Amino acid sequence: MSDERFDGKVAFITGGAIGFGRAFARALAARGCAIAIADIDEPAGEATAKQLESEGHRAIAVTCDVADDAGVERAVGVAVEQLGGVDILINNAGKHLTKYNQPFRVLPRFEIRALFDVNVIGVVSCSLACQESMRSRGGGSIINISSIAGYSSSSPYGVSKLAVRGLTIALAQEMAADGIRVNAIAPGLMGTENALADLPQDLVDDFIGNRQLVHRLGAMDDIVNAMLFLCSSSGSFVTGETLRVSGGYPLAI
Repeated sequence: MSDERFDGKVAFITGGAIGFGRAFARALAARGCAIAIADIDEPAGEATAKQLESEGHRAIAVTCDVADDAGVERAVGVAVEQLGGVDILINNAGKHLTKYNQPFRVLPRFEIRALFDVNVIGVVSCSLACQESMRSRGGGSIINISSIAGYSSSSPYGVSKLAVRGLTIALAQEMAADGIRVNAIAPGLMGTENALADLPQDLVDDFIGNRQLVHRLGAMDDIVNAMLFLCSSSGSFVTGETLRVSGGYPLAI
């Protein structure tokens, strides 16, 4: 795991109250970064921010539904006002339950719209809301969370994560003049409580034993390490890329 410091930097992390978002927040805070926990779950966001504060870190919680454009602007505004700006944005909030892996003809249209509002439009809204602050501070880094489902799945969820890969390229091009790098991480099968509770055990076993080249479950630190690299000076020549962290699945030319 990278030991580079992020003193003086501010990270705005969507879906930051739990799971990967909380892990990202803890890793960046431990390296001197101030943290804005942006989450639709206000009590959970407050709890995570208070825990970080109790450990000596600078952190705030901001209520943020990434599907609400005006709400995103307000949340970023609060972070800028209270923490001084935004240098790192992690677009982590997303809908990802098994129900979104149903065929388009099965999933109700309102669910499809809600999925794309969060997983796709939310990335656009948060990125644009943070752009000016990043530009004024000399640049920044945006990390989008995609998925290996965006490479091989034709479900609504998979297509939404394919769109995240496309947005990563488009936003990298659009924001390069402001010194903003935009990259994505595509996690594979991760050994998180939510993922394991949501997937059949035979599917998990098949992935680990037959589809991956590295025969173990992915760990939280695997994704955190990728995030730290992409945010750090070690990743300063990387933009517009999606880094697969998936044990070698799926490989493609």
